[in-house]
Amino acid sequence: MTSFKWIAFGAVLGALTVVFGAFGAHALKERLSPEQLAWWETAVQYQAYHSIALVLFGLFRERRAGGGLAGACFVAGTVIFSGTLYAMALGAPRWFGAITPLGGTALIVGWLAFAAAAVRSR
Repeated sequence: MTSFKWIAFGAVLGALTVVFGAFGAHALKERLSPEQLAWWETAVQYQAYHSIALVLFGLFRERRAGGGLAGACFVAGTVIFSGTLYAMALGAPRWFGAITPLGGTALIVGWLAFAAAAVRSR
């Protein structure tokens, strides 16, 4: 994927972060249990961090080639990690929580792949 697509994807993910954060704060705050609200807030936080990471990764890719694994892991990890937490907050079965660490693992791999790409680009 080209650098501008990573940047655009990160920006769209960032916009969705604001939408989901506002939705949780206004529409769901009174409807969710404290545990469900905590899941929602964690999902929003990690989505926010990784939308910024995708924009930074796209900027990195403008200057250096390679490292596409990092962006792919950031996207997959965010979708899986935040997505399962959003789903559980909205009433999905608790066993979805068993899938969440797969997303977290993808996010960790993304950061390590980003670091490796940066080192290789020197």
